[in-house]
Amino acid sequence: MITIFSYNVNGIRAALKKGLFEWVKATQPDILCMQEIKATPDQFESNIFEELGYNCIWNSADKKGYSGVALLTKQKPQTFSLGVKNPAFDVEGRVIRADYKNFILICVYVPSGTMGDERQSVKMAFLNEFYEFVANILKENRNVVISGDFNICHKPIDINFPEKHENVSGFLPEEREWFDKFINLGLIDTFRVFNKEPNNYSWWSYRQNARAKNLGWRIDYHLINEKLLPYLVDAKIHNDLYHSDHVPVSVKLNIDF
Repeated sequence: MITIFSYNVNGIRAALKKGLFEWVKATQPDILCMQEIKATPDQFESNIFEELGYNCIWNSADKKGYSGVALLTKQKPQTFSLGVKNPAFDVEGRVIRADYKNFILICVYVPSGTMGDERQSVKMAFLNEFYEFVANILKENRNVVISGDFNICHKPIDINFPEKHENVSGFLPEEREWFDKFINLGLIDTFRVFNKEPNNYSWWSYRQNARAKNLGWRIDYHLINEKLLPYLVDAKIHNDLYHSDHVPVSVKLNIDF
Protein backbone atom coordinates (compact mmCIF):
# COMPACT_ATOMS: atom_id res chain seq x y z
CA MET A 1 0.00 0.00 0.00
CA ILE A 2 1.38 3.40 -0.92
CA THR A 3 0.05 6.92 -0.36
CA ILE A 4 0.97 9.70 -2.78
CA PHE A 5 0.42 13.36 -1.97
CA SER A 6 0.45 16.26 -4.40
CA TYR A 7 0.90 19.76 -3.03
CA ASN A 8 1.37 23.14 -4.70
CA VAL A 9 3.35 24.78 -1.91
CA ASN A 10 3.45 28.26 -3.55
CA GLY A 11 7.07 28.75 -2.58
CA ILE A 12 8.78 26.02 -0.57
CA ARG A 13 10.75 28.52 1.51
CA ALA A 14 7.56 30.30 2.57
CA ALA A 15 5.78 26.98 3.19
CA LEU A 16 8.62 25.74 5.39
CA LYS A 17 8.16 28.82 7.58
CA LYS A 18 4.48 27.85 7.92
CA GLY A 19 5.16 24.30 9.12
CA LEU A 20 5.55 22.27 5.90
CA PHE A 21 8.48 20.26 7.23
CA GLU A 22 6.66 19.39 10.44
CA TRP A 23 3.66 18.23 8.41
CA VAL A 24 5.83 16.01 6.18
CA LYS A 25 7.55 14.56 9.26
CA ALA A 26 4.21 13.81 10.93
CA THR A 27 2.43 12.52 7.82
CA GLN A 28 5.31 10.57 6.23
CA PRO A 29 3.81 10.23 2.73
CA ASP A 30 5.41 7.51 0.64
CA ILE A 31 5.68 10.04 -2.17
CA LEU A 32 5.18 13.81 -2.10
CA CYS A 33 4.90 15.66 -5.41
CA MET A 34 5.38 19.39 -4.94
CA GLN A 35 4.64 22.15 -7.42
CA GLU A 36 5.59 25.83 -7.57
CA ILE A 37 8.58 25.38 -5.28
CA LYS A 38 10.02 28.72 -6.49
CA ALA A 39 13.55 27.80 -5.41
CA THR A 40 16.64 25.80 -6.20
CA PRO A 41 17.71 23.25 -3.56
CA ASP A 42 20.72 25.38 -2.61
CA GLN A 43 18.41 28.21 -1.53
CA PHE A 44 17.03 26.36 1.53
CA GLU A 45 17.92 23.42 3.77
CA SER A 46 16.84 20.75 1.30
CA ASN A 47 18.80 18.08 3.17
CA ILE A 48 16.20 18.10 5.97
CA PHE A 49 13.98 15.90 3.80
CA GLU A 50 16.81 13.44 3.20
CA GLU A 51 17.20 13.15 6.95
CA LEU A 52 13.57 11.95 7.05
CA GLY A 53 14.48 9.15 4.65
CA TYR A 54 13.43 10.74 1.36
CA ASN A 55 15.15 10.56 -1.98
CA CYS A 56 14.73 14.07 -3.40
CA ILE A 57 14.42 14.95 -7.07
CA TRP A 58 14.37 18.67 -7.85
CA ASN A 59 13.39 20.26 -11.15
CA SER A 60 13.72 23.98 -10.57
CA ALA A 61 13.01 26.64 -13.15
CA ASP A 62 15.95 28.48 -14.68
CA LYS A 63 14.29 31.72 -13.56
CA LYS A 64 14.88 32.35 -9.87
CA GLY A 65 11.84 32.33 -7.60
CA TYR A 66 9.54 30.87 -10.24
CA SER A 67 7.68 27.63 -10.93
CA GLY A 68 9.56 24.37 -10.33
CA VAL A 69 8.52 20.89 -9.19
CA ALA A 70 9.99 18.37 -6.76
CA LEU A 71 9.55 14.74 -5.81
CA LEU A 72 10.19 13.36 -2.33
CA THR A 73 10.06 9.58 -2.40
CA LYS A 74 10.78 6.95 0.25
CA GLN A 75 11.76 4.47 -2.44
CA LYS A 76 14.39 5.52 -4.93
CA PRO A 77 12.94 5.20 -8.46
CA GLN A 78 14.63 2.85 -10.90
CA THR A 79 15.02 5.79 -13.29
CA PHE A 80 13.75 9.34 -13.56
CA SER A 81 13.72 12.14 -16.12
CA LEU A 82 13.00 15.86 -16.05
CA GLY A 83 10.74 17.77 -18.41
CA VAL A 84 8.92 16.90 -21.62
CA LYS A 85 12.04 17.26 -23.81
CA ASN A 86 10.94 20.63 -25.17
CA PRO A 87 13.33 23.40 -24.04
CA ALA A 88 10.62 26.06 -24.32
CA PHE A 89 8.79 24.43 -21.41
CA ASP A 90 11.57 22.60 -19.63
CA VAL A 91 13.34 25.83 -18.59
CA GLU A 92 10.30 26.41 -16.35
CA GLY A 93 10.74 23.14 -14.41
CA ARG A 94 7.27 21.67 -14.88
CA VAL A 95 7.53 17.87 -15.08
CA ILE A 96 9.25 14.95 -13.36
CA ARG A 97 8.80 11.36 -14.51
CA ALA A 98 9.81 8.63 -12.05
CA ASP A 99 9.79 4.95 -13.00
CA TYR A 100 9.30 2.39 -10.25
CA LYS A 101 9.04 -1.36 -10.62
CA ASN A 102 5.23 -1.39 -10.49
CA PHE A 103 4.22 2.02 -11.84
CA ILE A 104 5.25 5.25 -13.52
CA LEU A 105 4.65 8.52 -11.67
CA ILE A 106 4.41 11.88 -13.41
CA CYS A 107 4.52 15.08 -11.34
CA VAL A 108 3.27 18.10 -13.30
CA TYR A 109 2.73 21.81 -12.82
CA VAL A 110 0.71 23.25 -15.70
CA PRO A 111 1.32 26.95 -16.44
CA SER A 112 -1.20 29.52 -15.31
CA GLY A 113 -2.85 31.65 -17.98
CA THR A 114 -4.09 34.35 -15.64
CA MET A 115 -1.37 36.87 -16.54
CA GLY A 116 -2.77 37.54 -20.01
CA ASP A 117 -3.14 36.24 -23.55
CA GLU A 118 0.55 35.47 -24.02
CA ARG A 119 0.73 33.19 -20.98
CA GLN A 120 -2.61 31.64 -21.90
CA SER A 121 -1.11 30.71 -25.27
CA VAL A 122 1.89 29.20 -23.48
CA LYS A 123 -0.48 27.24 -21.26
CA MET A 124 -2.40 25.77 -24.20
CA ALA A 125 0.84 24.93 -26.02
CA PHE A 126 2.15 23.18 -22.91
CA LEU A 127 -1.11 21.25 -22.52
CA ASN A 128 -0.86 19.98 -26.08
CA GLU A 129 2.77 18.98 -25.53
CA PHE A 130 1.90 17.27 -22.24
CA TYR A 131 -0.96 15.38 -23.89
CA GLU A 132 1.46 13.83 -26.39
CA PHE A 133 4.02 13.18 -23.64
CA VAL A 134 1.49 11.22 -21.58
CA ALA A 135 -0.08 9.49 -24.60
CA ASN A 136 3.33 8.06 -25.47
CA ILE A 137 3.90 6.89 -21.90
CA LEU A 138 0.52 5.15 -21.84
CA LYS A 139 1.60 3.17 -24.89
CA GLU A 140 4.16 1.46 -22.64
CA ASN A 141 1.18 -0.44 -21.16
CA ARG A 142 2.23 0.09 -17.56
CA ASN A 143 0.49 1.44 -14.46
CA VAL A 144 0.58 5.24 -14.58
CA VAL A 145 -0.15 7.92 -11.95
CA ILE A 146 -0.26 11.60 -12.93
CA SER A 147 -0.17 13.97 -9.97
CA GLY A 148 -0.11 17.73 -9.89
CA ASP A 149 -1.58 21.16 -10.35
CA PHE A 150 -3.33 21.34 -13.72
CA ASN A 151 -4.59 24.92 -13.27
CA ILE A 152 -7.93 23.77 -14.74
CA CYS A 153 -11.28 23.06 -13.14
CA HIS A 154 -12.56 20.20 -15.26
CA LYS A 155 -16.29 20.33 -14.49
CA PRO A 156 -18.72 22.96 -13.16
CA ILE A 157 -18.77 21.02 -9.88
CA ASP A 158 -15.06 21.79 -9.48
CA ILE A 159 -15.44 25.58 -9.17
CA ASN A 160 -17.49 28.03 -7.17
CA PHE A 161 -20.22 29.81 -9.15
CA PRO A 162 -19.21 28.29 -12.51
CA GLU A 163 -21.44 30.69 -14.43
CA LYS A 164 -19.23 33.58 -13.26
CA HIS A 165 -16.00 31.97 -14.48
CA GLU A 166 -16.76 30.88 -18.04
CA ASN A 167 -14.38 33.49 -19.47
CA VAL A 168 -11.69 33.08 -16.82
CA SER A 169 -8.43 31.19 -17.38
CA GLY A 170 -8.69 27.89 -15.57
CA PHE A 171 -12.29 27.34 -16.62
CA LEU A 172 -12.22 28.32 -20.28
CA PRO A 173 -14.11 26.06 -22.70
CA GLU A 174 -10.93 25.15 -24.58
CA GLU A 175 -9.17 24.16 -21.34
CA ARG A 176 -12.05 21.99 -20.23
CA GLU A 177 -12.25 20.42 -23.70
CA TRP A 178 -8.55 19.62 -23.43
CA PHE A 179 -9.22 17.95 -20.07
CA ASP A 180 -12.01 15.87 -21.63
CA LYS A 181 -9.63 14.77 -24.37
CA PHE A 182 -6.91 14.02 -21.81
CA ILE A 183 -9.25 11.90 -19.67
CA ASN A 184 -10.32 10.06 -22.82
CA LEU A 185 -6.79 8.68 -23.11
CA GLY A 186 -8.09 6.21 -20.51
CA LEU A 187 -7.49 8.18 -17.32
CA ILE A 188 -9.53 8.36 -14.11
CA ASP A 189 -9.97 11.34 -11.78
CA THR A 190 -9.41 9.48 -8.51
CA PHE A 191 -11.11 11.98 -6.20
CA ARG A 192 -14.40 11.73 -8.09
CA VAL A 193 -14.43 7.95 -7.70
CA PHE A 194 -15.07 8.52 -3.99
CA ASN A 195 -16.61 11.98 -3.75
CA LYS A 196 -19.13 13.38 -6.22
CA GLU A 197 -20.22 16.28 -4.01
CA PRO A 198 -19.80 19.98 -4.87
CA ASN A 199 -17.83 22.51 -2.79
CA ASN A 200 -14.66 20.40 -2.66
CA TYR A 201 -11.74 22.58 -3.64
CA SER A 202 -7.93 22.55 -3.47
CA TRP A 203 -7.13 26.23 -4.11
CA TRP A 204 -8.53 29.55 -2.95
CA SER A 205 -7.51 33.08 -3.86
CA TYR A 206 -5.92 35.09 -1.08
CA ARG A 207 -8.31 37.88 -2.01
CA GLN A 208 -11.76 38.68 -0.62
CA ASN A 209 -11.54 36.15 2.21
CA ALA A 210 -12.16 33.42 -0.40
CA ARG A 211 -11.03 30.49 1.72
CA ALA A 212 -13.20 31.37 4.70
CA LYS A 213 -16.14 31.62 2.29
CA ASN A 214 -15.05 28.42 0.48
CA LEU A 215 -14.99 30.21 -2.87
CA GLY A 216 -12.49 27.76 -4.26
CA TRP A 217 -11.29 25.84 -7.30
CA ARG A 218 -10.35 22.15 -7.60
CA ILE A 219 -7.28 22.28 -9.80
CA ASP A 220 -5.02 19.68 -8.12
CA TYR A 221 -5.50 16.08 -9.23
CA HIS A 222 -4.30 12.52 -9.09
CA LEU A 223 -5.18 10.78 -12.35
CA ILE A 224 -4.56 7.08 -12.91
CA ASN A 225 -4.89 4.89 -15.97
CA GLU A 226 -7.60 2.23 -16.05
CA LYS A 227 -5.08 -0.55 -15.34
CA LEU A 228 -4.68 0.88 -11.83
CA LEU A 229 -8.39 1.21 -10.99
CA PRO A 230 -8.62 -2.20 -9.24
CA TYR A 231 -5.86 -1.03 -6.88
CA LEU A 232 -7.41 2.35 -6.01
CA VAL A 233 -8.21 2.48 -2.29
CA ASP A 234 -8.87 6.15 -1.48
CA ALA A 235 -8.45 9.75 -2.65
CA LYS A 236 -8.86 12.86 -0.53
CA ILE A 237 -8.48 16.62 -0.35
CA HIS A 238 -6.81 17.68 2.91
CA ASN A 239 -8.42 21.07 3.42
CA ASP A 240 -7.32 21.64 7.01
CA LEU A 241 -3.78 22.79 6.16
CA TYR A 242 -2.50 26.34 5.69
CA HIS A 243 1.04 26.18 4.31
CA SER A 244 -0.07 27.59 0.94
CA ASP A 245 -3.05 28.95 -0.99
CA HIS A 246 -3.48 25.30 -2.09
CA VAL A 247 -4.03 22.24 0.09
CA PRO A 248 -2.57 18.78 -0.55
CA VAL A 249 -4.50 16.03 -2.28
CA SER A 250 -3.75 12.35 -1.75
CA VAL A 251 -4.35 9.01 -3.39
CA LYS A 252 -3.89 5.59 -1.80
CA LEU A 253 -3.11 2.58 -3.98
CA ASN A 254 -2.88 -1.07 -3.00
CA ILE A 255 0.43 -1.62 -4.78
CA ASP A 256 4.08 -1.58 -3.78
CA PHE A 257 6.93 0.35 -5.33
